Amino acid sequence: MKLLVIEDHKDLLDTVIIYFKKEDYICETASDTREALEKIELFEYDCILLDLMLPDGNGLEILRHIKSYSPETSVIIVSAKNSLDHKLTGLDDGADDYMTKPFSLPELHSRIKAVLRRKMPENNRFLNFNEIHIDLQSKECKINNNILNLTKKELNLLIYFINNQNRMLSKQSIASHLWGDYTYSMDNVDFVYQHLKNIRKKITDAGCKDYLQTVYGLGYKWIDR
Repeated sequence: MKLLVIEDHKDLLDTVIIYFKKEDYICETASDTREALEKIELFEYDCILLDLMLPDGNGLEILRHIKSYSPETSVIIVSAKNSLDHKLTGLDDGADDYMTKPFSLPELHSRIKAVLRRKMPENNRFLNFNEIHIDLQSKECKINNNILNLTKKELNLLIYFINNQNRMLSKQSIASHLWGDYTYSMDNVDFVYQHLKNIRKKITDAGCKDYLQTVYGLGYKWIDR
C-alpha cells in the first residue's frame, strides 16, 4: 500500500512516516504545494494524507487537482482546522474522510483501511494467475489451494509482478515500488535480489511454476511459461 503524506511540520511528518513504515506501508512525503503536485502527477498512490495549511498554498487546491487528475485516488484531510464549515468544504470537494489534529495514529490507520475497503469493488478483491490466488483484502496467498507463507514485502512484490506481467522491471523500479522515497539506498536495491530469491524458492517449493525470468543487466520479468 502506497501513501503520500502532504505535511509541512517535520516532527509530525516523521512520526506519521515511522508509524506507517512499521505497518509496512510504502510512504512518500511532500512538504509544500509544488512538491505535492509534482508527485501526484508523476506517481500513483493508494491514499493521500493532506494537510490544508501549507507554506505556499491551500490544501484544498491540491484536493481539487487530485480529483480532476486522478479521481479514483483516496484522500484523507488531516488538519488543525476543525470547524464544521472546513469539514463540509473538504468533503464536498471530494475528500474521502476528514480528521482533525491532534489525532491518534491507530485511528488514522483504521480510517485509511476503511476508505480503501470502500473503494475496492468485490470483483477486484481477488488476483489470480494460473495456480496462484491472492485475496487482496485479507492478504492471503494460495498456490493450488494451499496457503503460502509470505512476508508483507514478498506479497507486495508478488502482486506487483503479476500486475505487470511480461514487462521488464528494473531493480530501481522494484525498489521504488517497495520503499518509495527511500529507494536510493544501495542496501534497498541489494535487498530486491534477496526478496526475489525468497519468492522464487517459496512458490516453486509449493509446486508452482517459476514465472520469474531474470533479464541479465536489465532487471526481471514475470512471464506465463
